[in-house]
Amino acid sequence: MSFWGQMGFMDPSSPLMEEMIMFHDHAMSILVAIFVFVVLIGCKFTFSSYSSRLMIENHMLETIWTIVPAIVLILLAGPSLVLLYLLDDVPSEGLMLKVVGSQWYWTTESGNNTMTECYLKSDSLVRNLEVDSPIILRAQLNYSSMVTSSDVLHSFAVPSFAIKVDAVPGRLNVVNFFPNYPGVYYGQCSEICGANHAFMPIEIKVK
Repeated sequence: MSFWGQMGFMDPSSPLMEEMIMFHDHAMSILVAIFVFVVLIGCKFTFSSYSSRLMIENHMLETIWTIVPAIVLILLAGPSLVLLYLLDDVPSEGLMLKVVGSQWYWTTESGNNTMTECYLKSDSLVRNLEVDSPIILRAQLNYSSMVTSSDVLHSFAVPSFAIKVDAVPGRLNVVNFFPNYPGVYYGQCSEICGANHAFMPIEIKVK
């Protein structure tokens, strides 16, 4: 759950979100190292008597600044590609969750084949995030969520599960996720869909 002044990610509750946070930390460590290196080199050349003329046609330097960026790109692209394929990985077994976005509420259908409309709760303790009929899921089970819309574009987004899928009228989009831990998780519509876009929360209770 998010809180006031938060600067980082929400607590992960799926293997995919954990992998995303690890990749973010991996990429940021490389970028910080590059930034520090560039600043140090800049200071060295600014405050020293070393002449840039010595760098002209320096084959060793040309080799270094060709190979090092290539290595950095490999270090960034490798984990990124693995994560990209994990996003499209379809579990062999799992439960189905159907989600339909409407102005300005969500309609869901899970294993009991009962359609439930989720409206913003007016007396909510968590501002603009609680609904009158939350989605109930089980922990440690694979879910495939089929998302569509009945009117305009919406976006079904739950950061703790690494879910963000567009709800498009006349089209079914599928996203897979695996809730790791019991708890209450919140999300919101992430596509501007009209005057009450801010009042379209998502609440998922994992048991």
